[in-house]
Amino acid sequence: MTLHSQTAIITGCARGLGAVIAETMWREGADLLLIDRPQSALHELRDRLTANNRPQQQFHAFPIDLSDPSAPQAILKEAQRHWPRLDILINNAGIQGPIGTIADNDWAAWRDTIQINLLAPAELCKLSIMWMRQTGGGRIVNLSGGGAAGLRPNFSAYATAKCGLVKFSETIAAEVADLGIRVNSIAPGPMNTAMLQEILNAGTEQAGAAEYEQVRKQVASGATDPQIAADLAVYLASEQSAGITGKLISALWDPWRTLHEQAAVLRSSDVYTLRRIVPADRGIAWPDA
Repeated sequence: MTLHSQTAIITGCARGLGAVIAETMWREGADLLLIDRPQSALHELRDRLTANNRPQQQFHAFPIDLSDPSAPQAILKEAQRHWPRLDILINNAGIQGPIGTIADNDWAAWRDTIQINLLAPAELCKLSIMWMRQTGGGRIVNLSGGGAAGLRPNFSAYATAKCGLVKFSETIAAEVADLGIRVNSIAPGPMNTAMLQEILNAGTEQAGAAEYEQVRKQVASGATDPQIAADLAVYLASEQSAGITGKLISALWDPWRTLHEQAAVLRSSDVYTLRRIVPADRGIAWPDA
């Protein structure tokens, strides 16, 4: 069990990818503090996990809404009530936010998306780092999503938040590298979750014809197995990935299972990071100004 006796906070874990991450980390021996809004869904997850009798493991559920600016402080206080240290933070919680052009978006919903998808995980990172630096380090994994590294019209709130979270992760990874704390982001790939259904419900007029058709095909084909991204989260939360930090890693397209063998190369390169593309990167030569 690669995470035996490790303590972990996981947000947005009542269903979808978060639930699969929780189940996988539980199998790997981690003590869990699970965060989500619906208390009943958290209890169902607890019952599934604790059905595998492991008295040596701790399971705690803390229902709270990350749209509340006081939530991150409350979550860390709850963790400190149970544990003397925090080893792992998984920021998985996220919402789609308003779909459609920015001019037609509900601004309160747009702000709520930034709060849940960017500000709350950023503050959880801050508070976790304050604790981790006192207890010898830790690992933080932030879930990215569509729009972080590519164009995503009609999803400006979601794309802005996720791009910001990836760049934030890259930045703080450099800040805490000497503290024994690693910070990485995951691009999980398209999964058949409620978010995809929201896009189908929005239709082509709001989501855009290209986005709608892409999602329709993904849903019809079964999309991506969330276990792949969950296994990557465990990999980044474990000591197997020691030396890898400040990276955005695709669960589907990157060779992450052996990435620790390239840790020395990654440390000295901008591979798997967000960067500006210049003409030379695309084989274009323009006259000097």
